[in-house]
Amino acid sequence: MSEKLKLTKDPIWTLLRKVTIPASVGSLFQTFYNLVDTWFAGRISAEAIGAIAKSFPIYFVIIAVGVGIGAATNACIGNLIGQKKMDKASLFIAQSVVFALVTSVIVTLFGLNASEFLLSVMGSDAASIALTREYLDIIFLGTFIVMVQISLNGALNAQGDTKSYRNVLIFSFFLNIFLNPLFIWGYGVVPAFGIAGLAIATVIAQSIGAIYLAYKISSCKLKKYLSIKCFIPKFVLLKKLFTQALPIMFSMLFIGVGIFNILYFIGQFGDLATAGYGAALRVEQVFLLPVIGLNTAVLSIGGQNFGAKKFNRIRELYSKALLFGSSFMAVAGLILFVGAEFFVSQFTDNQEAIIHGAIYLKVAALIAPIYPVFFITTAVFQALKKPIYSLYLSILRLTAFPFLSLWYVINIRGGDYEDIFYTIMATNWFMGISLIIFIGYFLNNVFKQKKSHFSY
Repeated sequence: MSEKLKLTKDPIWTLLRKVTIPASVGSLFQTFYNLVDTWFAGRISAEAIGAIAKSFPIYFVIIAVGVGIGAATNACIGNLIGQKKMDKASLFIAQSVVFALVTSVIVTLFGLNASEFLLSVMGSDAASIALTREYLDIIFLGTFIVMVQISLNGALNAQGDTKSYRNVLIFSFFLNIFLNPLFIWGYGVVPAFGIAGLAIATVIAQSIGAIYLAYKISSCKLKKYLSIKCFIPKFVLLKKLFTQALPIMFSMLFIGVGIFNILYFIGQFGDLATAGYGAALRVEQVFLLPVIGLNTAVLSIGGQNFGAKKFNRIRELYSKALLFGSSFMAVAGLILFVGAEFFVSQFTDNQEAIIHGAIYLKVAALIAPIYPVFFITTAVFQALKKPIYSLYLSILRLTAFPFLSLWYVINIRGGDYEDIFYTIMATNWFMGISLIIFIGYFLNNVFKQKKSHFSY
């Protein structure tokens, strides 16, 4: 794919289609993977679904740091390819892997030592904490595999290759269907691990995926300049990756904080409310897949065009990606609203959990058309190497506004369960409209600065 696509020359609609579709299909199977985990957790018990739901904002630390590494790798390498600096782009591939390994040690230590405290804050009792940690501890021990995999994928995305990771996710999905029951209930010499079996299956699938992506890197066009000595740590380059990745990591962490925040308020309505919300969240992720694919496409295309100083193509990219994303999500929202009860019932037969999950999905359907604004704008911030703005956005949209609003609605006004989600809807629409107004001024400012800089 990297030999065929010209990210700085091909028509934007063509690029969006060719980069977004493989990324979206990959994300589809990633979500199917999560759905399979949730389905098998439901076969264990409703409490197991609740444990998986409560593990998510903690497990999200891995996702957040990984996304930061992947996006930083994508942006740095993409910019260098746009500038025709292929040798330095290759060097960044190796340095990104080094960065991923170092970072994974920190994340693993955090997860193993902080999860019990964070679960207790969410209202989990001793039995629930023990059940959740059976899953979480194994996931955190495999952090280094995830980080390397995402680092390698970032390097491939920068070249326009979203097919390789798609292949990994499709394979992992089918492998997971086989491995989950094997490790949950055991067979032959394999003992029954219960909920821990879900984590063991995940680590095995991720390991195979990392090996495949390493093979794809070894055959990409940047391999020409890649050698063993490139993996010797170089502080200057690691610092550049760190500077680019850190705001993205924190902006993603605030998504986890936002989910933690929501679960804190939902937890006041019982474990079945949490289980219903957890199942509904999985369903919502399926409908967000094309938007996630757009995020990858905008970052990859925007990064190279920014390096090549083709600023008008970035404006065109933003407007067309937003048009497609919001149109799709409007239709997806209608499907979510109509089929809310049916979708949640596929993961649990507990009627109370189904009711709670359906309430969330119906409100989420009303938020759906504004979601693409956040994903696409964040990708533009990262492509233009201004990730700090992603952090500002996450702080406002996912923590400050929601927490203050929810605290007022639930604790001061005595709001009900559904009021949690109506409050989230209001804050999302307010932030989305504000962001659309802001992005025009932001692009004008960045591009004027770049033109002024290059004119000297």
